Amino acid sequence: MISIKDLNPHLLTAEYAVRGPIVIRAQELEKAGRKIIYCNIGNPQALKQKPLTYIRQILSLMEYPALLDSTIIKDLYPADIIERAKHLHHLMPHGTGAYTQSAGMPFIKQAIAEFINKRDGIPTDENQIILTDGASKGVSAVLTALLKKPSDGFMIPIPQYPLYSATIELYGGTQIGYYLDEANSWQLNEEILTKSYNDAKANEIDPVAIVVINPGNPTGAVLSYENIVMIINFAKKHNLAIMADEVYQDNIYSVNGMFNSFAKVMHQLGESGISLFSFHSVSKGFMGECGHRGGYLEIRNVPADVMAEFIKLQSISLCSNTVGQLVTYLVVTPPQKGDASYDTFVKERDGILNELKTKAEILGKGLNDIDGMTIDIPEGAMYAFVKFELPHTEDVSKMSPTEQLAYESKRDNDYCMALLEETGICVVPGSGFGQLPGTLHFRTTFLPPRDEMEELVRKMKEFHSNYVSKLGITN
Repeated sequence: MISIKDLNPHLLTAEYAVRGPIVIRAQELEKAGRKIIYCNIGNPQALKQKPLTYIRQILSLMEYPALLDSTIIKDLYPADIIERAKHLHHLMPHGTGAYTQSAGMPFIKQAIAEFINKRDGIPTDENQIILTDGASKGVSAVLTALLKKPSDGFMIPIPQYPLYSATIELYGGTQIGYYLDEANSWQLNEEILTKSYNDAKANEIDPVAIVVINPGNPTGAVLSYENIVMIINFAKKHNLAIMADEVYQDNIYSVNGMFNSFAKVMHQLGESGISLFSFHSVSKGFMGECGHRGGYLEIRNVPADVMAEFIKLQSISLCSNTVGQLVTYLVVTPPQKGDASYDTFVKERDGILNELKTKAEILGKGLNDIDGMTIDIPEGAMYAFVKFELPHTEDVSKMSPTEQLAYESKRDNDYCMALLEETGICVVPGSGFGQLPGTLHFRTTFLPPRDEMEELVRKMKEFHSNYVSKLGITN
């Protein structure tokens, strides 16, 4: 029988905090009858966000075409939904249960190209687009393709979404962390980037790409145009590919905030010498269709033979799931003004985004009122990376850097576990995402219903005060 020692060592060392021990304990408590406020993962529909009507109506007609022959169909669906479903059946004669072309159905890739062109006002080639099972599979594909040897390194933000650290570890590559500038609204800092790059080179690591998440996970920050220009110039200077995780592009809450894609900024700079890999997903935004696992990878500035290798890589898995491709198509081609389904779509879309904005403010203002806790009110995405302070229980000055890291990791894990046990609030320790040494954080979503977010703020204030008092030690 296989034992743990027989497994791939890269699997054993990979970590994914978003679904780690605290979440497992939350599920145990819930099973025992406790009410849990899940703030650990961006899973909107699991937290009572309703799916968009037009997506589900189209899917129902695509998955069960006999409905189109029903005598009551006109009483159940708007006319444009019925006509659209009929058109899609014409485009997909084999239905949703058949494999598709490896890179995805051509009409969907064309629709994505038109979506990008309309969003950014830039030329877009549908043949440079690959449909993927969520953005995660696109990320995995790029890491697989670019990783040639163990010393190849990928610059990833700290804090970062652990998909990147876990996948790089799993594939046997090297992580090059660069700290986001918390004092400057979590923007990227050229001096910090340069230091991370130089330190990697000094340790005989070969940087091959830089990962940027915009809007940010776990920070909720939206990068400025000027910051993106700096990143592009940095990548050009050091011959790095750019991996642009842009799955939260629809989640912008700040009045002055604006999403700028890396593709648009590179085009405006006239930059064609940097390879760019951009990711989008149906899981986030106002869609929240996580379970359908739809998304795409757009590739710019690579030669034809390189693109062919990406298509080959995708073909090894045959294709991404057909329904996920269909949902991606529906996301990039929403109802238009004049369609019977348009008013409902706009009401649902705006309602979701306005509610997220309100809950971000409730979270930000509420936690900033807690003594020893600070948070940048999220400008985008679905998360906040909350900084909190605790009195020390040990003399940190006598610790080595490794010992201090372990000490801080234990402290934020203990804090988050105690928070769960006492209040039912499930968040993720900051050490699971990475954080500046000497600081403590946790990541929370603001996806739960408004009343639960208000409850979270009340419970958090009482818990934090009591937890600090129980430590009984001051600096």
